[in-house]
Order: sequence, then C-alpha cells, then structure tokens
Amino acid sequence: MNLRTTFLAAAIGTLSVPAMAADLTVKITNLTQGIAFTPLLVAGHNADTTLFSVGEAASANLQAMAEGGSIAGLSGDVSGAGGVVGENPAGGLLMAGKSTMTDIDTGTNTQLSIVAMMLPTNDGFVALNNLTIPTTPGTYTYNLNAYDAGTEANDEIRGSGVPGESGFPVPPPLEGEVGTGGTGVDAVAEGFVHIHRGVLGDTSSDSGVSDIDSTVHRWLNPVARVTVTVK
Repeated sequence: MNLRTTFLAAAIGTLSVPAMAADLTVKITNLTQGIAFTPLLVAGHNADTTLFSVGEAASANLQAMAEGGSIAGLSGDVSGAGGVVGENPAGGLLMAGKSTMTDIDTGTNTQLSIVAMMLPTNDGFVALNNLTIPTTPGTYTYNLNAYDAGTEANDEIRGSGVPGESGFPVPPPLEGEVGTGGTGVDAVAEGFVHIHRGVLGDTSSDSGVSDIDSTVHRWLNPVARVTVTVK
C-alpha cells in the first residue's frame, strides 16, 4: 500500500506504542562525496505496508518524495496504517559525509524503512525498504543503495521540483554547486522503480547538456550506511 510522510524541516515525530515495543536508535550516514539527502523519513511499520516495490510503478507519494523531497504523503500513510514515523532527524539536508541519529519506538511493528530524495537528481532517492527489525539487542549495520523512482526523465537540469515537471529542485545550500544553462540530457521516465544508474553530468557550469557537475556529483553504490541499535 501507499505510504505518506511529512516534509517538516525540524524534529522527529514519535507515536505512543504498546508494551514490548522495539526501542531503536537509528544512525544514518551519507557516504557520498557530493550528494545531499533531503529530510529523511524513518518509519516503523507492519509487514503489509511498503514504501515501494522494485520493478513496479511508484506511488504518487513516493513520486512526491523522489522528485521534490516531500515526505508528507508517505508519513501520513505509515501513520494511518498503525506505523510510527520519525521525520527529518537532521533538521534539513543531510550533507555529504555527515550523519544524523534518532530514537524511534516502533511498537509491535516489525519492519523498518528509511527514504530521502538525493540532490541533485531528478527522481533519485536513498532507501532502506522493509528491513525486518532484529529482535536480539545489539548493533546492526546496513549499506543502502540509490534508487530511481522512474517517474521523471533524468534530464539533469534545474527545475521546480514539483512532481510531474522536468528538472530538480536546488535548495540554497546547493545553489553554488549546481550549474545553469544545461540543454538537458536526452532521457525518458522509465515508469518503474529501479536501482539508479547514476548521473551523467558535465564539467561546464553554464552550458553543456547537464546542470550537474560530473566531478562532484557522481556516485557509486552504496550511498548511505544505517546503524540500528536494538536496545
């Protein structure tokens, strides 16, 4: 089913949960050299709920997150299905090489998912999808891949970040890193969620096909590391 979340720029929301809850500390590290993550959604949910399925079309709420960074839709759906959400633990963008942490009490929910848009990309996102939460206390580490929502052509040019429109958003912290004047990479929306193949980019800041700097913003998987401590 679809999931909804909130695009807040600050704190983490926590719902009350019954006894015998899974009490977690979740640390997320951006492993890239030049990619920023938009506000992260950390969600505890049941096994019947999923943020996305690889090889299938993205939901409207996943599209909103992957193209514009909005976690409002996904957060609301998780909460509506009895899940628990932690929103925006970094208090804004999680920049390259930085980490953020949050505590989340998942209640009787057995699955953990994490998502955030990757900037600058058209519809690229980092994700942990439906991890079964370990039941034994301890510390567990997971490496995360980049995914493409398949909802927008990867033209690699500036845009509004509104789902369905071409281009990617450029928040103020990235303004000096992203170029202008790109004519656009020849691409089409793939129509299904898949592992992201990366960006093309170029080395011109005011011309060429792309507004993405190939010397800064290219990446290889994994793009993030998540450390889950089960208390």
